[in-house]
Amino acid sequence: MSDCIFCKIVAGIIPSKKLYEDEELIAFHDIHPIAPVHFLLVPKLHVASLADCDVSHQALLAKMLLLAPKLAQEQGLDKGFRTMINTGSGGGQEVFHLHFHVFGGGATIPKT
Repeated sequence: MSDCIFCKIVAGIIPSKKLYEDEELIAFHDIHPIAPVHFLLVPKLHVASLADCDVSHQALLAKMLLLAPKLAQEQGLDKGFRTMINTGSGGGQEVFHLHFHVFGGGATIPKT
């Protein structure tokens, strides 16, 4: 997707403050954090939203969910963290490329 900001980050066209990268995933700090630690976990494969996933994405989704606690711990979130997946415009999704928010580390974390 040539107009997708996350595809441009994956391609290295737009810089990011990376935490992790492998052949399937990239993780980087959110540019508008809502907590002291706030990063995004993004598949390199362009999938618009969680609603667009099917059984063929099962291993990728599992990998993302299992990687989130490891990266959270590395970022100092040893007492806990939140994950958030906004799905569709009605669910607050602004960038239509599947991504998980992982955040924590402060009393200012919104309770939803």
